[in-house]
Amino acid sequence: MKIIETVLPGLLIVEPTVFEDHRGYFFESFHLQRYSEFGVNSEFIQDNESKSDRGVVRGLHYQLNPVAQAKLVRVVLGAVYDVALDLRIGSPTFGKWFGIELNEANKKQLFIPRGFAHGFSVLSETAVFSYKCDNVYNKEAERAINPFDPQLGIDWQLNETEWKVSDKDRIAPMLTNAEVNFSF
Repeated sequence: MKIIETVLPGLLIVEPTVFEDHRGYFFESFHLQRYSEFGVNSEFIQDNESKSDRGVVRGLHYQLNPVAQAKLVRVVLGAVYDVALDLRIGSPTFGKWFGIELNEANKKQLFIPRGFAHGFSVLSETAVFSYKCDNVYNKEAERAINPFDPQLGIDWQLNETEWKVSDKDRIAPMLTNAEVNFSF
């Protein structure tokens, strides 16, 4: 397994060791001790999975403290453009985002610590997206930032005419009006 630090402190790319032969492949998608050795110390308590069609843009979602969530995300089928946005007040990268393609072929994962908003766009015909969380969903603490906030300038790797977005995400506040309570 290889861990790659991104330009956003704490946000990590995980490249698992994949064993392939004529029968298929095998890799450890999570191993507590190995991940801990690389600084991923979140105690994951819930796994989630979603299926979406091409053009779907989900996010940018987060939960406020004290029920914020760290996530370990990956794609089981298809391809997505995955985005994490730093919302930690005092961070030198507050308001900056990082994007990476996660797909079934590269098997990369992204570790998103607490204090980040998260979203993705679906680049393939269909994508199955899987993620671990270190805290349960809390509707009262749920927040979102508009994924099309011009201040952020996120390139979702899709033509604007392809976007399929929930009403909730489309009317989410821009970053300047978002409620955040994270510290760096």
